[in-house]
Amino acid sequence: MQIKLDPLCGSEIRALLEEHVRNMYEVSPPDSVHVLDLAALQQPEISFWTLWSGEELMGCGALKELSPEHAEIKSMRTATAHRRKGVAEQMLKHLLTVATQRAYKRLSLETGAQDFFKPARRLYARFGFADCPAFEGYVEDPHSVFMTKIL
Repeated sequence: MQIKLDPLCGSEIRALLEEHVRNMYEVSPPDSVHVLDLAALQQPEISFWTLWSGEELMGCGALKELSPEHAEIKSMRTATAHRRKGVAEQMLKHLLTVATQRAYKRLSLETGAQDFFKPARRLYARFGFADCPAFEGYVEDPHSVFMTKIL
């Protein structure tokens, strides 16, 4: 597996992000969907990576800088064909490494409260993320789980 900083211009990543957005609206109420589309991910405060096996896109993830000391994980997604192969774990390790290199003191995320998101919540908890209150513009929502990790 190879992780690359991605300029968000390839057809493979566009298709994966479209699937991601569509899927989030299928499993969450519209007011509780916080997924970023392609245009929203192309902001200067967001760094975006893709994970590949040869020419095959396996997944993606992003860091959004909220302040010089705090970043948010965004757009963690494993391509359907590659689920349960360690893709999300590899991406999360990469994002934690980058966050540490950038000297962030805290890394946070929002994920869903529904059963669909249980594997993601277990993964984040395994890496030391703990539940926290809503942060940085989010509001408390029964369909969202907010997690954070002190680095």
